[in-house]
Amino acid sequence: MRTRADRRAGQHAGIRSGEPTVPGEDDSPGGHHRPRSRTRASFRPPVWAALVTAAVVGAVMTVAPADGSAGHIAGSFVRAVKQLSFTSRSAAAFTGTAAVGALFTSSGGKLGQHFCTASVINSPNGDLAITAAHCATGTSGTIVFAPGYHNGISPYGRWTVSKVYVDHAWQSSSSQDDDFAFLQLSRSGSSTPIEDVTGAERLATGAPAAHQLVDVIGYPNSSDQPIACQNSLEEPMTDQLEFDCGGFTNGTSGGPFLENVSSTTGQGTLVGVIGGYEQGGDVPQVSYSAVLGSNAAALYKTAVSGG
Repeated sequence: MRTRADRRAGQHAGIRSGEPTVPGEDDSPGGHHRPRSRTRASFRPPVWAALVTAAVVGAVMTVAPADGSAGHIAGSFVRAVKQLSFTSRSAAAFTGTAAVGALFTSSGGKLGQHFCTASVINSPNGDLAITAAHCATGTSGTIVFAPGYHNGISPYGRWTVSKVYVDHAWQSSSSQDDDFAFLQLSRSGSSTPIEDVTGAERLATGAPAAHQLVDVIGYPNSSDQPIACQNSLEEPMTDQLEFDCGGFTNGTSGGPFLENVSSTTGQGTLVGVIGGYEQGGDVPQVSYSAVLGSNAAALYKTAVSGG
């Protein structure tokens, strides 16, 4: 996403409302404009802190980084969470969680600047991630995903985006109600799917309940660490969700809206990604997501089938 001043650079697309469902329940374990970033500065106190602490610590326990930095990640996130107990509702930096990472451009095998955020989601083949459509379209060259990225470290490796799936409504008109995209991921020299390495968020489609607490994570362009915040969801307009918290600037677009984060696995249910209205928002304190409805469910099935 972007700082409010920068938000004017893009627009997007959406979905329909309904009871939350998991697409492919039987099959699944579970821009045209410049990618946006965010600067959100709001936070919900203790409850958020407990959820996010559990999420990150759980992720560290589940999948230990190859570089042996699990203890460092846990300690860093606990410190970040302590900052969230204040009533300012501002996102805090931490050292990342396994299934969420940064998107980079790549040329000649070298990473450029990270520009958006993405999350691994459950799928039969274990090779899919989700981000905002405006992040995945209109970007030239190779896109690389680094889950758990922090401070120049890619603890779970670097994964190439081999295919991008966006809805027809996004392709034709950059509809803000369809600003989501699925990414197929692979890693050179390895047949192990990314989900086996990082774990995955559970994708749900349909309108989540208003006032539902969610944890939101994003990678600001200006930092090599992700930020996280918790607050309740609102639905200020049809097919759009709103999340208020400061610190979500450019680069946080595509960041997940996660419900019910598990204290055991560190993963939750993904009900949205930063994007949609004004490519995620016009000011750092307010972020948006298209409601992931029937269009998202259909697109997920297409991505699973490799169509």
